[in-house]
Amino acid sequence: MYLGLDLGTSGLKGIVMDDNQKIVAEASAPLSVSRPHDGWSEQAPQDWIDAARSVIGTLPATVRAKLRGIGLSGQMHGATLLDKADKVLRPCILWNDVRAHLEAAELDANPTFRSLSGNIVFPGFTAPKLVWVKRHEPDLFAQVAKVLLPKDYLRLWLTGEHVAEMSDAAGTSWLDTGKRDWSDKLLSATGLSREHMPRLVEGSDVSGYLRPDLAAELGLPVGITVAGGGGDNAASGIGVGVVRAGQAFVSLGTSGVLFAANDGYRPDPATAVHTFCHALPGTWHQMGVILAATDALNWFARLAGSTAATLTENLGPLQGPSSTRFMPYLGGERTPLNNASVRGAFIGLDHATDASAATRAVLEGVVFAIRDCRDALRATGTTITHLLAVGGGSRSDYWLQAMATALGTPVALPVAGDFGGAFGAARLALMAVTGAGAEIATLPTIQRTIDPVASLMEAFDAGHARYRAAQSAIANLT
Repeated sequence: MYLGLDLGTSGLKGIVMDDNQKIVAEASAPLSVSRPHDGWSEQAPQDWIDAARSVIGTLPATVRAKLRGIGLSGQMHGATLLDKADKVLRPCILWNDVRAHLEAAELDANPTFRSLSGNIVFPGFTAPKLVWVKRHEPDLFAQVAKVLLPKDYLRLWLTGEHVAEMSDAAGTSWLDTGKRDWSDKLLSATGLSREHMPRLVEGSDVSGYLRPDLAAELGLPVGITVAGGGGDNAASGIGVGVVRAGQAFVSLGTSGVLFAANDGYRPDPATAVHTFCHALPGTWHQMGVILAATDALNWFARLAGSTAATLTENLGPLQGPSSTRFMPYLGGERTPLNNASVRGAFIGLDHATDASAATRAVLEGVVFAIRDCRDALRATGTTITHLLAVGGGSRSDYWLQAMATALGTPVALPVAGDFGGAFGAARLALMAVTGAGAEIATLPTIQRTIDPVASLMEAFDAGHARYRAAQSAIANLT
């Protein structure tokens, strides 16, 4: 059996599958986020270990006894700083922390970063966070011996090894993404060297083996293989079988992602599209990323004194876009704006705007932000021929029908089951143990496909045009 551990922002999830990729057990543990200042987002790495202990300990003993491999998936870009004794020096600065926006702009002004990393240096990426630490916490920076991404700190606990893999490393701004190796030039530009970085492996490779003392403590067999794994989105791509050109998925989770697999390296930083290594050798992927998807709906539900489920359950059939526009930039935005200071807004409120109309506006705002991502991917030459929907937001038929209509693309909904990062990590564990490859990362069975509403496509085109006009109007407001 094979365990996939997915270290998310709000929790850690574990899924166990057998040789036939049937899920036989799962468990989860919650995590909290600290926000000590506006734009800051941090977690204590010890909380990840406590959560992993809880998840593994919750699995039935009969399942634990049969584990042969562990795969890791995790939230990307986090800066986990360790000293020479592997002691954590400060809380991890997370992916959605934008304190380093000035440092990111400074690095991005150096053309070497876009040239080698293939991406804009976004404030949430790891490299600018280290420049921020160097500038604001110099004594602490001087003690940094290793910089690990969140899931790779779990790997250190599991194996005692400092190892990262390509898909997650590509989101640091230190990787030469085309060569799939750390860039000495990029590291030097941030006051670091290759010695500060973990060893690199592919996601389907062996990264190490479970420590014997930890195996005894957790009731696990000795010698369990720990696979390289993947960043959360790349691992989700493995989980839903999006591993070949033309395949894509849209994820409506805390953040929103439009993820497309590529059979070659085609960076275009000016589009604000992320071009990263995939979790399989010789493959890459592109992502358009928005920072608030279900996060935006949950925010509005709290504001309205309700719940997301209550607000969305009685919306009825899809309507044309609301006259009220919602800009979902609650903590800045990535694709296509690359703007850490832009903030969200309701535009066009009037006496007729009730909770239902405002809810529709929130859903539509996220949909139009994903359409921006689709347009940015198109500008690089990426074509989407098969689109899956995953994440908590995919439970809303209204949201998916709005998505299909705004994109002009059918949206396929997999059968009930978990095909996310934890499942993808378990698949990568199976690959590491057996030597299997992309052929086992099959697409899930499709429960149903949601087609665009042809009669509303023109209205959604017009709605997106109004959204873009509002986007331009608020871009410089803080």
